[in-house]
Amino acid sequence: MELTSRERGRGQPLPWELRLGLLLSVLAATLAQAPAPDVPGCSRGSCYPATGDLLVGRADRLTASSTCGLNGPQPYCIVSHLQDEKKCFLCDSRRPFSARDNPHSHRIQNVVTSFAPQRRAAWWQSENGIPAVTIQLDLEAEFHFTHLIMTFKTFRPAAMLVERSADFGRTWHVYRYFSYDCGADFPGVPLAPPRHWDDVVCESRYSEIEPSTEGEVIYRVLDPAIPIPDPYSSRIQNLLKITNLRVNLTRLHTLGDNLLDPRREIREKYYYALYELVVRGNCFCYGHASECAPAPGAPAHAEGMVHGACICKHNTRGLNCEQCQDFYRDLPWRPAEDGHSHACRKCECHGHTHSCHFDMAVYLASGNVSGGVCDGCQHNTAGRHCELCRPFFYRDPTKDLRDPAVCRSCDCDPMGSQDGGRCDSHDDPALGLVSGQCRCKEHVVGTRCQQCRDGFFGLSISDRLGCRRCQCNARGTVPGSTPCDPNSGSCYCKRLVTGRGCDRCLPGHWGLSHDLLGCRPCDCDVGGALDPQCDEGTGQCHCRQHMVGRRCEQVQPGYFRPFLDHLIWEAEDTRGQVLDVVERLVTPGETPSWTGSGFVRLQEGQTLEFLVASVPKAMDYDLLLRLEPQVPEQWAELELIVQRPGPVPAHSLCGHLVPKDDRIQGTLQPHARYLIFPNPVCLEPGISYKLHLKLVRTGGSAQPETPYSGPGLLIDSLVLLPRVLVLEMFSGGDAAALERQATFERYQCHEEGLVPSKTSPSEACAPLLISLSTLIYNGALPCQCNPQGSLSSECNPHGGQCLCKPGVVGRRCDLCAPGYYGFGPTGCQACQCSHEGALSSLCEKTSGQCLCRTGAFGLRCDRCQRGQWGFPSCRPCVCNGHADECNTHTGACLGCRDHTGGEHCERCIAGFHGDPRLPYGGQCRPCPCPEGPGSQRHFATSCHQDEYSQQIVCHCRAGYTGLRCEACAPGHFGDPSRPGGRCQLCECSGNIDPMDPDACDPHTGQCLRCLHHTEGPHCAHCKPGFHGQAARQSCHRCTCNLLGTNPQQCPSPDQCHCDPSSGQCPCLPNVQGPSCDRCAPNFWNLTSGHGCQPCACHPSRARGPTCNEFTGQCHCRAGFGGRTCSECQELHWGDPGLQCHACDCDSRGIDTPQCHRFTGHCSCRPGVSGVRCDQCARGFSGIFPACHPCHACFGDWDRVVQDLAARTQRLEQRAQELQQTGVLGAFESSFWHMQEKLGIVQGIVGARNTSAASTAQLVEATEELRREIGEATEHLTQLEADLTDVQDENFNANHALSGLERDRLALNLTLRQLDQHLDLLKHSNFLGAYDSIRHAHSQSAEAERRANTSALAVPSPVSNSASARHRTEALMDAQKEDFNSKHMANQRALGKLSAHTHTLSLTDINELVCGAPGDAPCATSPCGGAGCRDEDGQPRCGGLSCNGAAATADLALGRARHTQAELQRALAEGGSILSRVAETRRQASEAQQRAQAALDKANASRGQVEQANQELQELIQSVKDFLNQEGADPDSIEMVATRVLELSIPASAEQIQHLAGAIAERVRSLADVDAILARTVGDVRRAEQLLQDARRARSWAEDEKQKAETVQAALEEAQRAQGIAQGAIRGAVADTRDTEQTLYQERMAGAERALSSAGERARQLDALLEALKLKRAGNSLAASTAEETAGSAQGRAQEAEQLLRGPLGDQYQTVKALAERKAQGVLAAQARAEQLRDEARDLLQAAQDKLQRLQELEGTYEENERALESKAAQLDGLEARMRSVLQAINLQVQIYNTCQ
Repeated sequence: MELTSRERGRGQPLPWELRLGLLLSVLAATLAQAPAPDVPGCSRGSCYPATGDLLVGRADRLTASSTCGLNGPQPYCIVSHLQDEKKCFLCDSRRPFSARDNPHSHRIQNVVTSFAPQRRAAWWQSENGIPAVTIQLDLEAEFHFTHLIMTFKTFRPAAMLVERSADFGRTWHVYRYFSYDCGADFPGVPLAPPRHWDDVVCESRYSEIEPSTEGEVIYRVLDPAIPIPDPYSSRIQNLLKITNLRVNLTRLHTLGDNLLDPRREIREKYYYALYELVVRGNCFCYGHASECAPAPGAPAHAEGMVHGACICKHNTRGLNCEQCQDFYRDLPWRPAEDGHSHACRKCECHGHTHSCHFDMAVYLASGNVSGGVCDGCQHNTAGRHCELCRPFFYRDPTKDLRDPAVCRSCDCDPMGSQDGGRCDSHDDPALGLVSGQCRCKEHVVGTRCQQCRDGFFGLSISDRLGCRRCQCNARGTVPGSTPCDPNSGSCYCKRLVTGRGCDRCLPGHWGLSHDLLGCRPCDCDVGGALDPQCDEGTGQCHCRQHMVGRRCEQVQPGYFRPFLDHLIWEAEDTRGQVLDVVERLVTPGETPSWTGSGFVRLQEGQTLEFLVASVPKAMDYDLLLRLEPQVPEQWAELELIVQRPGPVPAHSLCGHLVPKDDRIQGTLQPHARYLIFPNPVCLEPGISYKLHLKLVRTGGSAQPETPYSGPGLLIDSLVLLPRVLVLEMFSGGDAAALERQATFERYQCHEEGLVPSKTSPSEACAPLLISLSTLIYNGALPCQCNPQGSLSSECNPHGGQCLCKPGVVGRRCDLCAPGYYGFGPTGCQACQCSHEGALSSLCEKTSGQCLCRTGAFGLRCDRCQRGQWGFPSCRPCVCNGHADECNTHTGACLGCRDHTGGEHCERCIAGFHGDPRLPYGGQCRPCPCPEGPGSQRHFATSCHQDEYSQQIVCHCRAGYTGLRCEACAPGHFGDPSRPGGRCQLCECSGNIDPMDPDACDPHTGQCLRCLHHTEGPHCAHCKPGFHGQAARQSCHRCTCNLLGTNPQQCPSPDQCHCDPSSGQCPCLPNVQGPSCDRCAPNFWNLTSGHGCQPCACHPSRARGPTCNEFTGQCHCRAGFGGRTCSECQELHWGDPGLQCHACDCDSRGIDTPQCHRFTGHCSCRPGVSGVRCDQCARGFSGIFPACHPCHACFGDWDRVVQDLAARTQRLEQRAQELQQTGVLGAFESSFWHMQEKLGIVQGIVGARNTSAASTAQLVEATEELRREIGEATEHLTQLEADLTDVQDENFNANHALSGLERDRLALNLTLRQLDQHLDLLKHSNFLGAYDSIRHAHSQSAEAERRANTSALAVPSPVSNSASARHRTEALMDAQKEDFNSKHMANQRALGKLSAHTHTLSLTDINELVCGAPGDAPCATSPCGGAGCRDEDGQPRCGGLSCNGAAATADLALGRARHTQAELQRALAEGGSILSRVAETRRQASEAQQRAQAALDKANASRGQVEQANQELQELIQSVKDFLNQEGADPDSIEMVATRVLELSIPASAEQIQHLAGAIAERVRSLADVDAILARTVGDVRRAEQLLQDARRARSWAEDEKQKAETVQAALEEAQRAQGIAQGAIRGAVADTRDTEQTLYQERMAGAERALSSAGERARQLDALLEALKLKRAGNSLAASTAEETAGSAQGRAQEAEQLLRGPLGDQYQTVKALAERKAQGVLAAQARAEQLRDEARDLLQAAQDKLQRLQELEGTYEENERALESKAAQLDGLEARMRSVLQAINLQVQIYNTCQ
């Protein structure tokens, strides 16, 4: 109650709410004092102890953090007593309160309700000026707390809060905040009222400054105004449960004073003082007790005390009945609820224990039926209810479950049984359990599980399966019973199998299988394998180099097994005295008996020196000398001396030799073609030896002492035969070695090395020969087939003979056979020496030059010398001194000079005149038309000298005229009189008269008189109004249709402008045709003059969009008509979309046969009517079709009748409306009567012919109808007024009923509200209710104010929310389109990705990778695919006939390896080339030093050549400058000529040929050569000397250049080969690219530079020669020098040609072949795909990359091809320009030679 005592003393009446509260309080007290009836027990549900003040009896458990006077008297003052005399008091709380002895004690215990007479005499008071004070109640148990009431003596606290703890003070939770200013004291805490029953809020109604005393603070845990869905829920119970309650007083009301003021009188006025503290609650027993007992340590007989120990029911226990009793734990403990006690249930343990516990998991698993688990089951039982036997015990089926002896011990072997000897604990047929039965481990058997199963061993308790499986490989184990020992596990292996598990073959065996012996011997080849061991799984032996096959018995492709006579040295390559080499030709079809090119003839006393660079193995070698006797029964004594580089080390294999062992004597027996020296020679690898063979003596009889002097011996070669029988494979001593030796000797396998001709070895010898060869040479040797001379890179695996091209011999196909020459990419060419002109059929190996007889000439000695013909009877050519050569067969002269022609150069060529025959001594002089040939002003084709006038008559070329062709002909223009001027054809497109001199301008060429309707400066355009091709004289007049042509383009009816080329007229819209004479498709009406109109045919009812172009009529389908087919067909009517009907018209009365197309009404002629036009019309009489007009009075009566008919129709409509509304009632009879009358009237009016009687009847019926209608109308008006009055009364009654209904509903609502309030008052604290009512009222008012403020004020939360909502909507609208677009884009992208994902298929990928689609099974797929494996379990992808990336990669890998081998071979060849070059240049040093020196000299030579080129250019410029000067003397010109001759000609054979031919041509063009030669004999000698010097300089320069080029080419080839080999290992793609770039750039750049330089030099030489000839045309020295220079140049050309066909051609072919191999090697780039075969996706990516790279390379290759074609075109252009320049020079020479 918040009223102060002062306010109550004023005698004001209490409000009705307070009076009602007091009344209810008295009523409650009365009911409380009445004796309570017997409350039923807790058996039917929850029960709760009585509620009381928890402070009663617990004053010692109540504490305060601050109390005044505890340490001594403390003064304090009362604010309300400031006006009294005594205003301050003392507080002394050192002793407890006593009204008589110590009334000034104010301890906290004073607040406990005592119901003393003077209850306000004692209170608790805090110390002065302390704002933060705590009051705490510590309970001894859990209690149910309901509400708190605090009555203050002073002002209520300005701020405080109430807290609780349910765990005896460990954690605290706030119940409620109280504050005068919640926002300042407790920021962030929501304000009252709470909206939910557990909301923590801050309220202000108990913190006001009024009243100043006896102000109360009331707090209820559960606000009755808030509905509670389940009062028994755990959350509600936890909210009410407390063990500690704490009130924190945080702020004092200071009435404006500051507590920090140090003055005492200020602080003494402010403190907390509390009269009474009530904590309502009861003992907290969770509904399991109706009363409580004193808790341990609590007073037992305190009056009114609420005890804390529950007297539990429902089989519960605990201070708060929070547990189930022991052995009553079959159900989970739960608080009791109304209607359900949730009593604890006893556990069922079958008498085997007296303790149990609850297990929630068990309870949930049982479906919330039982959760009790028995503890400590006895008598060997177990289980939740002790219903099972313990492990290792089983239930005796003969005993009861409660029998103590129901469980018996198991009898199982713990090692072999499961769970260490456990047996089935009970019988369960469903689970297959038999009580007492042992459960063996998986690999154990026996009644007690005491032994292992068959195939298992090692019974062990630690093994989960009991026994371990015998780890025996079934293929290596002896079949039968158990595969291993049951105790040790050792397997019983087959004969050739070993290992504990019989899983390995014995050493030297492989292929573990189910065979009887288990494994197979390795059987490795004794020579091809490194050792006798092999891979156990595959049987693959460890092969020597380049040996393949499982046994290493096969030679790798590209390699070969050397023959026994592989170490052969030809006698032609030896050193010694002057060698007499005898070459032999091989007869086709015969096998030669020698090797190499032939023999060396060795005379007595002569010696041959064989240089043995190295041998493959240190061992003894037999010396086999192959030779050919010269006489029958020839014998010979020979001596061979081995010259070693130094003494033989004693520790080496040849250390046992003595010097005499190196001198071996041999005797050749008669009839023998080879000699084997009796003693072998011991040689070691890595050492060079010299073997000196000397022919001691020879003879032709069998007696050695007989002297003989013959031609000597023909030595073929010397062969080192290894002594193979000493090898370990024959001398090992084992049975296999002895068998191999016996086979080798039995089949005489050693004979393979005796003779040059080889046959296929026998089946017995072949494997032995392969083995011993690979043993000697440590594997197979590379074929190293020469790419130019061989047809393949692979050779015969036996002996290594490559497949040679025609005319090529040698094992490596690197030599031309005797009788062939020109080793190159096409092989060798046959010498084809003429048998008539050659001394021998052999020729020079490089050039092919045959050895000619006297008089024969040419490469093959098959023609005459120059200037002769008629081979073999050669005779001089007859050419009148104007040619040096003639046809070798006919004698016709070739290359006539001096402008002559004819078979014998007997006439002048065109452009010249004269008689050049020798008897006449005439000259061929140029025709002066107006100048001579070759000049820029020669315009005649020929001329002749008139016999009479001796004048020159010119025959002008086309376009020229005049006596000397000095003017332009008609139809031509130009100025031929000026230098360089010429006449050109007037470009008039053929549209002028060529004979008309005024047809075109003779100076400008402009056309003046155009013909054929053309115009323009070149007559190239048709005139306006004409069209066509002027160049073809086909200009025709434009023919345009005036109806379809744009009238603006037709100035006159007979003239229109059209397109000048096509003749197309300018058409109106939708008009087509060249003449604009027809409408476009689907258009018509050309005659409109505005273009054609669209047909507009109906899309479905017409047969097509076309129509008649004149009428526009569309082609209609059946049943449709009209122009556009959108109507019914002719003589039909209706809607064509629904149905068409035929016109039903009487032909006698219609005007036209077509009826109305939509209504079907016929079109009647005048006087006829009716739908079919079959009646006479109104106003006509007679019988149809004879209808006649009526009398004139009919019109008047007809108007009257028509008016009546209209009125009658309106009345009929009104009647129908009344009938439809149903308002007939009593007027129905009248209405029917009137309707009959109306029918009569309607019949009269509708009659065709009306009589007077019918008219009178009509008038009478009409009047009667009017009368009846008037009566009915009057009656209806009266009824309408009555009905209006009734409606008004009905409305008033309904209004009154509605008011009564609303009053009833309001009364019912008020009644229900009062009933609810009454119930609330009955069950609630009236004080709290009263406070709640007042608080609710104030809250309502405040809420109304806040709502108005929020809704009406600006700004306000509502307005802010509205603005925020508007901004949000605006932002959403702004972002909506972007979001939608992005969303749609994402959707489309996802759709595309999804569609693309669906389109992906491994079938195409598999086909690309493996070569076959992936939808075929692996068994039938020829190329395999993803997931397919072969017989060996390896992935299978690709094959021989497959075109996939994998097969391509395999092919590329093989080709890359082949390329690598080729490159290695090229590297080896490069090394040999280096050796040969170094040996040529400097023999004293090592090969590398000689190559380096050669390279240095080549570089120096190249520098000299470049310097010489520079000097040449400077010299040419100087010569030009010198020769351009006038008055140059002969000596100076001679010096210049000498310098010119000293220059080197460019090293290009074709250029040299061109230059030589040009020079020769120019020399031949000189006239009076004989006279000039006669005058310049001395000059010739000096020129010859100069020529010799020039030749020596040229020869030296070319030799150096050739050597430099050879060295440079060799080094470049070696370096390139080495780089290519390394690059091929790293990646063939990059290597190929680099190689191609290098080849194309370097070669083409070099070729371009050479060609350009050659062309430039040729032009410079031509210019120089022209100047020389112009200045010294008659100088004999120049003629002689030129002739010698021509001869020299021709010789050089031949030499250059031979050089081109020789080494340069070979190098070019080598480069070309290398480029081809590199182009093929591009496929090797896909070798990287080999490691990606297992992953199809990676294979696809790699394949795509390689394919893309191949496309790029292909593009690059095509670009290079185009570049080559461009360069070739440029070269052709240069040649053409050179020919034109040479021709011009020749002409100038002739002109100056003929100058008079």
